[in-house]
Amino acid sequence: MLEQVPIDELQPGMYVNQVLEQTGSLKMRSKGIVKTQAIIDSLKAKGILKVEVDLSKSKHKKIENVPEETANTEVPKPAPKPMGRDAINEANDLYDNALAIQSSFLKSLKNGAVKDLSPMESLSHSLIESVFDNKDALSCLTMIKNTDQYLLEHSINCSVLSGIFCEFLGYDRETTEQVSLGALLMDIGMSSLPDEIRNNKGEFSQSDWEVMKTHVQIGADLVEQCGDISDLSLRIIEEHHERIDGSGYPRGLVGDEISEYARIVAIVDAYDAMTSNRSHKESITPTQALKRLTATENLDQELVKQFIQCIGVHPVGSLVRLKSGKLGIVSKINPKDPVSPHVMTFYSVTSQHFNEVKRIDLSLYDDEIVSGVRPEEFNLNLPKFFKDVFINQMPL
Repeated sequence: MLEQVPIDELQPGMYVNQVLEQTGSLKMRSKGIVKTQAIIDSLKAKGILKVEVDLSKSKHKKIENVPEETANTEVPKPAPKPMGRDAINEANDLYDNALAIQSSFLKSLKNGAVKDLSPMESLSHSLIESVFDNKDALSCLTMIKNTDQYLLEHSINCSVLSGIFCEFLGYDRETTEQVSLGALLMDIGMSSLPDEIRNNKGEFSQSDWEVMKTHVQIGADLVEQCGDISDLSLRIIEEHHERIDGSGYPRGLVGDEISEYARIVAIVDAYDAMTSNRSHKESITPTQALKRLTATENLDQELVKQFIQCIGVHPVGSLVRLKSGKLGIVSKINPKDPVSPHVMTFYSVTSQHFNEVKRIDLSLYDDEIVSGVRPEEFNLNLPKFFKDVFINQMPL
């Protein structure tokens, strides 16, 4: 059943067919369910006055005569799992499954066999469930990099980190999932570029750079061909390389012309790229990457500050060197003492030996972090060690 709905009466969960009245010239990219109030507010800001809603496809709930004390009661969040052996194994299984789903989706996309986005939507949902339930373990896995799988890992890491950041900023679950999905899909246009562009190990020529920049529009076109996607997720794909000073691409948008969600993902995108070994550039430590973000003026610096508050001075999963000569992986940030997180130690720099994995709270020990380090500095194959040894020796 079709119904004309004024924008002020539009609710999350309603299925919008088309715009009926507006003061601007916005063209709806696709029909679909409006998932969040943020999207409704965005439509209203763009001058939408009235839309056509298909009630038979809508999933909104009408709330009538709800007692005030019930309406204001919040369901408490379940406590997140501590990062022990069970939690890290569970997160590791999810991450490996995410890699397989992402790989399969990209292959199908390249072969023209993708019919819809449901595998990626389900994956995004699973990742965000884990963000809310098993955040530290999943955060840790985003730091265990494998250069050979950069494109796959980068998309998953950005999806996870964007979800963690959105939760920190207080966004609701649906908005967080849409941001996560946008981050997961933002680079799928890369799969359509020539191999010599994607795997380039040197400086780009101007013509190669112009080809590289086309991955944004290619990606946006691909996801729109796959079916319904929210405007929020689509704008992330379209705008994650835009910069607030207008120096970004493809449209050179400035300031608030760029969606706040795209500005969030731009920060996460830059951070994960800097902390990853890529074909043309070596990684830097998370601490160095955070400093570099604060010096990157074309990113939203207010959001950068909040991102650093979110993931900590020494982010979970960081490889760090202690004053005692041990190497460890940060397993939990300490909000009351940011420079003294919980660390899982596993290696002695002095004796160049692997030790039994031990969890220590640096705020309770006479030890401290001297610096962040890169695995290559100690000839560590961190992904192999982590999966073969570390997760099996972790305290329960």
